[in-house]
Amino acid sequence: MTRQERGKKIMEILDELYPETHIPLHHRDPYTLLVAVLLSAQCTDERVNQVTPELFKLADNPLEMSQYDAEEIQEIIRPCGLSKNKSKAVRNLSEMLVENHGGVVPQSFEELEKLPGVGHKTASVVMAQAFGIPAFPVDTHIHRLAWRWKLSTGKNVEKTEKDLKATFPKNRWNDLHLKIIYFGREYCPARGHNPYECPICSKFGRKPLFADFDKTRAAKK
Repeated sequence: MTRQERGKKIMEILDELYPETHIPLHHRDPYTLLVAVLLSAQCTDERVNQVTPELFKLADNPLEMSQYDAEEIQEIIRPCGLSKNKSKAVRNLSEMLVENHGGVVPQSFEELEKLPGVGHKTASVVMAQAFGIPAFPVDTHIHRLAWRWKLSTGKNVEKTEKDLKATFPKNRWNDLHLKIIYFGREYCPARGHNPYECPICSKFGRKPLFADFDKTRAAKK
């Protein structure tokens, strides 16, 4: 079975399980999505969603946010972790948006990635989910699943992104990114994963998954 054939079957499973997907980070516009994605680094979406209502009550646009000190922002976002660096990034990117883009989030990978704290993955999420521009954001979780499902041999997220883009139709990149995230959380976690019970790994998973799981299970007996 080719990678494209495997990808088509996996896409069918994902579509059946998740006919509709919603962005897990609460937001109102491209700016609030950008900030929420930035805060989600090494933090759960649930925790971010607990923090952002208070943050956006303080300021929900670049002009107002840029008028606060990073320390004031940090007090609110502290539960997200890495709050010192994130608060500086939120404050400084807000200022850059006002000064360089008229307070509007740019619809460009190049311009987004110039903003403090915004890497390629964050820019990809904003481009895909705020502007509907095809992108395939790959974080460590999607990177892991792509390897498990034999969709990529990439040893880094850049190679995995390239492989996934070559596997799936361009018009499906944006929603498949979300479906893979939801599937990973529900059926294919990093720890405690049983490949025999996983709807995808049981059909398309790499053999080492099963060998490692069997060794772990035998050791517990």
